[in-house]
Amino acid sequence: MKTTKRHLLVLSASLAIAALAGGAQAQTALDDVMKAKAIKIAIPTDFPPYGFVGTDLQPQGLDVDMAKYIATKLGVKVELVPVTSANRIPYLQTKKADLVISTLGKNPEREKVIDFTIAYSPFFQAVFAPKSMPLASFADLAGKSVGVTRGAIEDQELTKVAPAGADIKRFEDNNATVSAFVSGQVQVIATGASVAGNMMARNPQLGTEYKLLLKDSPNFIGVAKGEDALRTKVNEVILAAKKAGDIDAMAKKWLGRPAGTLPE
Repeated sequence: MKTTKRHLLVLSASLAIAALAGGAQAQTALDDVMKAKAIKIAIPTDFPPYGFVGTDLQPQGLDVDMAKYIATKLGVKVELVPVTSANRIPYLQTKKADLVISTLGKNPEREKVIDFTIAYSPFFQAVFAPKSMPLASFADLAGKSVGVTRGAIEDQELTKVAPAGADIKRFEDNNATVSAFVSGQVQVIATGASVAGNMMARNPQLGTEYKLLLKDSPNFIGVAKGEDALRTKVNEVILAAKKAGDIDAMAKKWLGRPAGTLPE
């Protein structure tokens, strides 16, 4: 019995030491970045306008600009690491990336495995229309045809606020909805920021702009679990960028509207 207790005590002590060592090791990301003078940041390359490959075959977009911005403020070089929605969190967990800036929303499930900074950019569903069309409120949609993807979040939100006189035309997917707007089948489109941004970039002749907000879903930067020093440093950069107006400028450039108030 005494031997068993002794073994248990030794095992408990060993586990405690291992936990402490692991905690100490987990706090090396910022030091490693500053020592290497380089930071690996995961970004999307298939999700315009947040991240995509331009005609020069180089990544560009809001998330790419934010990655470069953070690296500059840290005084280090940036290594852009292309990821997909499926592998962006595993890349962070396996240290293939120091940060994930890839339209990452925060939810309780993800918070169990990674940490998050404060929000750095908006992601939203909204109503878009030509600049020549005045739309100051949802009441102004009366008498106008509005294209939306059936069953999407923007469809649900639009249904809540559209006036009785609005002619809502539902399409089966985003491509069909965009096609209807571009071809003039509908006067207005209700869609997500990424779809709208891509559409506006491809069809500048339409003079489309953001009009009315349907729903806000901000993006956060992912940090490996326990890397509080790096997370705190990045938060400082984001807060300063908000104060300087740089966050608003990036959102305006890529999404057609300022970032507005983002959660901290």
